[in-house]
Amino acid sequence: MHQIIYISTARPGITVTDVEAILATSRANNRRDGITGLLISDGVRFLQALEGETGKVEATFQRIKADPRHRATVLLSGKSVAERQFGMWEMAFGGFGKVRDDAALMALVDSLVAEVRDSNTRALFSGFTRISRKTAA
Repeated sequence: MHQIIYISTARPGITVTDVEAILATSRANNRRDGITGLLISDGVRFLQALEGETGKVEATFQRIKADPRHRATVLLSGKSVAERQFGMWEMAFGGFGKVRDDAALMALVDSLVAEVRDSNTRALFSGFTRISRKTAA
């Protein structure tokens, strides 16, 4: 089982409709390819974990890097894992506007990663929601 975690920055002008389209396409593709993980967007950045068969995860990551709706894609982690850390594929979205200490987003992400066995992965996702930043839109 292969797992990657990456972060990217939303292009200026990205909308909620764009993010909803990303979500719909990702769910369909990931279901087809047997990929699980978690995608978080706060309106500025995307943080995602993908896990599954190595070739499918790498192909998915290549498609993501080519997507014009975001830029500055940085691979944070790429490793073999003995078992899936995420039993499904989900997305937590904090919306757009002047925010980023959103208690609801923090609570949602904390609940989604509560069962993740790797403490570094849990901390990465939980910490992401606690960083204040300006939005891209």
